Formats: sequence, structure tokens, C-alpha cells
Amino acid sequence: MPLKILGLNHNTAPVEIREQVVYAGDDVSRALSQVRQLEGVDEAVLLSTCNRTEFYIMTNNGGGEQLRAWLHDDRNLGSSFSASVFTLDHEDAIRHIFRVACGLDSMVLGEPQILGQLKDAVRAAEDAGVLGKRLRRLFQHTFSVAKKVRTDTEIGASPVSVAYAAVSLAQQFFAGFTQHTAVLVGSGVTVELLAKHLAARHIGRMFVANRDVERARRLARKFGGFALPLSELAGTLPEADILISSTASPEPVITLELMRAAIQARRHKPIFAVDLAVPRDIEPEVGELDDVYLYTIDDLDKIILEGQDNREAAAVDANRILDDEISRYLTIERSKQVAPVITALREHGEILRDQVLEAARRRLSKGADSDEVIEHATASLMKKLLHNPSVRLREAGETSDTELINAARTLFDLDSD
Repeated sequence: MPLKILGLNHNTAPVEIREQVVYAGDDVSRALSQVRQLEGVDEAVLLSTCNRTEFYIMTNNGGGEQLRAWLHDDRNLGSSFSASVFTLDHEDAIRHIFRVACGLDSMVLGEPQILGQLKDAVRAAEDAGVLGKRLRRLFQHTFSVAKKVRTDTEIGASPVSVAYAAVSLAQQFFAGFTQHTAVLVGSGVTVELLAKHLAARHIGRMFVANRDVERARRLARKFGGFALPLSELAGTLPEADILISSTASPEPVITLELMRAAIQARRHKPIFAVDLAVPRDIEPEVGELDDVYLYTIDDLDKIILEGQDNREAAAVDANRILDDEISRYLTIERSKQVAPVITALREHGEILRDQVLEAARRRLSKGADSDEVIEHATASLMKKLLHNPSVRLREAGETSDTELINAARTLFDLDSD
């Protein structure tokens, strides 16, 4: 199978490298179109999240090296890029895709968001016209596998989300949240989970800042918070004891100057900050300020690992399901590969049958004896059907091609007696 994966993720690359290869919005369709034009690439899907950027391609002549070179040039990557990139082929690639869909390869073991992100990636590939029948069939099976794993195991039970880990880390800084203020930047699923966890821990005040202020209002209203447009963040930032940001902005939304001004206005009262975005929302230099404790998504690993021990046994069960499903998928694919051959064989037989049938009808119309016509027709059909196989077998005998000879014995069941 010409399936290949090329990419990097939280297992192979730190956030400093991952943020350089994030694709979002219209950039996804542009990248997919260009990748599809590479020599050897027939189909493509691009999955790009805060934890991974992975290209899933079907190739007819390699394609992997061309994709690696294209990605390097497209993102102007340095020498450290090569050490962070992984490639997978064939069965290993299938297993990886299944693991990603089931949350088994996630930073948060069993987290469900990745399945929705993968479905979005497949839709984006279809919209870009680069999703062919082979990748479509693979991902249809993948989504079925993910559903089976969710249904038949406890892999998704009590998941420790990145949002939960961020709030848990904040609790290590503050004895309680009732006297403190949180400022959340963004309005996606992660920010909603952050707001939910903070509200459950009775945060004193909560602000939600977003470019689309209506989305911010809807989210803030659910948890008794206040909304503001991102353009007014500077005026609210000095209120933030807790600052957590998760947007899809390609550029930092919280600069060093902005944070320096906020610290000065707070009279150097510390700020606990977590940047969950890739690319990062908060300029890395902010972490060098004396009164800011800045963490990135990669810093949450320890908390997440501590909370997922109870799902390790479920992961073992899930991997058993994956073994069975990989075997089943490969069997289906192999049968599909031979299907055109079977169809062609049947069509060839029908053509020969029609020829013999037409000749028999002509003989009957001329008054020939019916028994003689039947005898002649069956002999003629057998001769036509066996002519090419007989020629090939004689050639195989002359060249000692035992593989073909044995295949003929198996194909025509010649050893059954």
C-alpha cells in the first residue's frame, strides 16, 4: 500500500519547532493543493493542531522526500527541523492514524477533541479536491475504529484535558480562587473548558477576551464572566492574577511591552500565565519578567501524565482492538486490489462465451445437428479459455518458473485429487 505519513508532533518536537509548521484557515487548502502537485503524490490530508502537524499521503512513486523538501522550504525551517520529523509507511502508518483518531497518541491520553479535528482535516482535503478514494476509504474505517474503541473500552473515561491541567497548575500558586481574577483569551473549546473548570473552583472574577466579542459574550455569560474585545485587553490585563490564552492567531496577541505595562500597573504583583496556543500567543520573552510565571502547553506534561494512570489499562484493550482492525482493514484492501482482476477475468470469459455462442447459433440456423453444435461449441470454448494459460505454462516450464507453475496448480485446483 502506498500510504505514507510525514510530520512532527509533541512526541518529536518542542513547541518552538511545532509552532513554525502550523497550518490554519486558507493556508490549509493552499498547502494541500501544492502538496498534491508534488511528483509522486496522488492524495493528501493535512492534520495541523497545537500538538501535531502531519501529512497523510497516497503515493505512486515515493513522494516522501519531495514532501519533506517542500515543507522545509514552505516554512523556511532550519537544520533542527530534520531531527524532529518522522515518517511512517504502510502498516505502521495505518496504526498511527488509528492511534491518533482514538486519542492514544495524544498528550492527553484518550482526549476526544482530536477525532473532531481529524474529521475536519478530511473535510478540508475533500473541499480542496485532494481526497481520493483510497484515503477516503482509510479514514472512513478509521472513524469506525475510533467509535468502536470509545464504545468498547474506558479510554475516554475521566479524561485529563489540557484545560484541566492548566487550572490545576494555577491551584499550586493560589490557595483559593475566590479572591482572584482570571483573564482568558480566545473563545474555542479549550477556553470554554478553562472557564468551566475555573467556575467550578469559584473564581472571583473571569474575563473572556476575543476578536469576535459576540462569541466572547456567549461564552462569558454561561459562566458568569465578563466579555471584552481583544483590542481592549491592555486595559484589563492589569486585573489578571491568572492569564490563560488559546487562540488561532499566527502572531502573538500578548507582547512583552503589554505584559511589562500590566506588571507595572499591578505594582509588580505576580501573574500566573499559561500559553496553550501553537503558534504561541504570548511572546516567549514575557517569561523572563520577574513577576510573570509563564508556562507553555509542553510544561503541562507532568500534570497530565499523573492524571491518566487510570486509563493505561484501557489503552491496552484499545491497542488489541487496533491490532484486529488493522488486520481487517488490510484484508479489505487486498481484496479490493484483486477485484479489478476478477472483473477483467469475468469480462474476458464473457467475450469468449459470446463468440462461441454466436458461432453456434449460425451453425444451428444452417441446419447443423444440435448435438454436433453443442459438442463443437463446448470444445471451442474450452480451447479459447485454456489457450493463453497453456502458452504461459509452457513458457514457465522452459524457464523453470516454478512459482507460476505452482500458482496455476493452486488457481485451477489441480492437486485436489
